[in-house]
Amino acid sequence: MKGQIADKLNTEERRELKDEDFGIPETREFPMPDAPHVERRVREAVAEGASIIDVGGYSSRPGADEVSPGEEWRRVKLGVGAVRRLAPGMAVSVDTFRSEVAARAIERFGPLIINDISAGELDPAMPAVAAKYGVPYIAMHMKGDPKTMQSLTDYKRDITAEVTAYFETKTADLLAAGIKRENIILDPGFGFAKTTEQNYELLAGLHRLCALGYPVLAGLSRKSMIYRVLGATPAQSLAGTVALGWECLRQGAAILRVHDVREAVDTVRIFNAYVQNSGEICQMKK
Repeated sequence: MKGQIADKLNTEERRELKDEDFGIPETREFPMPDAPHVERRVREAVAEGASIIDVGGYSSRPGADEVSPGEEWRRVKLGVGAVRRLAPGMAVSVDTFRSEVAARAIERFGPLIINDISAGELDPAMPAVAAKYGVPYIAMHMKGDPKTMQSLTDYKRDITAEVTAYFETKTADLLAAGIKRENIILDPGFGFAKTTEQNYELLAGLHRLCALGYPVLAGLSRKSMIYRVLGATPAQSLAGTVALGWECLRQGAAILRVHDVREAVDTVRIFNAYVQNSGEICQMKK
């Protein structure tokens, strides 16, 4: 079956969404869903067919404020602990660019996936942690950090060529660091140091990144490239998320990271039925 579904269990884009969409207390400066909310979301994700639950304790939305390593770890521990307790067989990814947080999570909870929005750029020790523990490593393309990335949208050539070239070099570095080839997953970083127009240009050329031979994760769910075009809010962007998710699958993406699990699972099921019955090769060629 083509297409795994990773459910997002973090605070990304929290300021654009109503509080009830995340169950976030209004009184906390760096809010994190409380334990009952986290447990409910875990149960929902499992029931709706998620393949992976992605736990993050540091919002990576544009302009996000700093979160201390201690506070990030507290949030990650809450989320991963809930998944391990309620769905012990579920794959878990930890969304962090800090090697200390990733290592603590693996030491406490056992093997999991490291989801690094900076591909080791913000913490050069991260690849060594992934290699040491032999766990899957998601490397995402981004320039700068969450506070600065949207001011770093100048590219010397077409964005797909630049992102693909970046990963050609980055994957060589990750292999040299000791990460097994089968453990490397690439994320083009839609919305990270990219304008709306650049996001669509990158989407149109996603097959070129898939052609490198590594699984590609696409995270488009509720992002500004959808709701700004529609003149809507993130919470009103489900149809756009489904449409772009289909296009990512068509071009060869292996994992969709989403907020709305049931709809994404249905998209994957329909896409697989289409491929099986049409005989069409859906990964586009260069």
